[in-house]
Amino acid sequence: MSENFYDILGVPKDAPQEKIKKAYRKLARKWHPDINPGNKEAEQKFKEISLAYDCLGNEEKRKLYDEFGQEGLQSGFDAEKARQYSQWSSFQQAGRPHAGEKFGRYQSYEDIFGDIFGTGMGRGGGFRSSMGGKGRDVQHDMTIDLISALRGFETELAMQKVKVCSGCQGSGTDPSSPITTCSYCGGSGRQDVAEGPMHFTKPCPHCHGHGQTGKPCPTCGGSGQVLGTEKIRVVIPQGVKEGSKVRVAGKGEPGINGGKPGDLFLIIHLKPHTFLKREGDDLLMELPVTVREAMAGGTIDIPTIDGQVKVKVPPGSQSGQTLRLKGKGATNVKTKERGNLMVKLIIKVPKTDDKEILETVKKMDGLYDKDVRSGIRI
Repeated sequence: MSENFYDILGVPKDAPQEKIKKAYRKLARKWHPDINPGNKEAEQKFKEISLAYDCLGNEEKRKLYDEFGQEGLQSGFDAEKARQYSQWSSFQQAGRPHAGEKFGRYQSYEDIFGDIFGTGMGRGGGFRSSMGGKGRDVQHDMTIDLISALRGFETELAMQKVKVCSGCQGSGTDPSSPITTCSYCGGSGRQDVAEGPMHFTKPCPHCHGHGQTGKPCPTCGGSGQVLGTEKIRVVIPQGVKEGSKVRVAGKGEPGINGGKPGDLFLIIHLKPHTFLKREGDDLLMELPVTVREAMAGGTIDIPTIDGQVKVKVPPGSQSGQTLRLKGKGATNVKTKERGNLMVKLIIKVPKTDDKEILETVKKMDGLYDKDVRSGIRI
């Protein structure tokens, strides 16, 4: 994709995130494949819009893109190494001697260059080409209820994502077209990437280092990738919480030129529960009790994520008093240990006009050893 991401979304380079999101949503509604069934142009346009927003909608990716372009978004790209290479390049353009110069932890510009582009210098000075590139990781938000998060579950997701084109198996070349020598690299499979006293090359991006090309695949337009829907089986472990990342290996974007696919990361968001609240690995619950249960004590049933359990309420319990149920809280994803269920007692007073009952409770005031509001001061 040669078009600038900002141009694709129709926003200026200094556009705030809210404007970028608004532009993406507007374009996505217009070009979504469900709204344009069978329209290959709309499908390709939607893919470009999605890729542009995947970059510009992420602050870290956007910074890399602004500084290095699409090269900065490639899997394994190291910004620091690229800056060190740029530093060496500036030395050369200024006419300074490079012998003995050090750039960061690198002894020479060959070390820097080899690390940036995934190549190494062989003993004879030739590059060991790394033709395949790992696909980019993909992130998706997933909203689930608290109980499902506490118990864990398996599910199947139908996700719209970039995948390998079935027409060309990811090569980007029409399999029925004749193969010709690449006009960009003259069949060498390499392209010059820097000027100076040494000759530097990288795999030709047009033929992916093969030195030969054919007509672009009509299915994917030569990109080797298409937008499609894939059903993915995922396991959500017990105890995930708000913001947890669940990794699904190999379900990100397909690799480049036969490289390994990236990973899918599900970002978990939790719906609020009516009665339960999570704090750390503990669960908090407010539980109503009667006046009799609070005064005389008794055994009551309390619902937990493991089912009903019987708990003793101590005689003379006060409203706001907390009972601790050890090991009935949330599971810690890393340690597999469980927190506690903290049950806060709330005394519920019945409504009645019965004079006899009201007279009885009036007599109860004599049981207090002091004014219950004596300690309240402002």
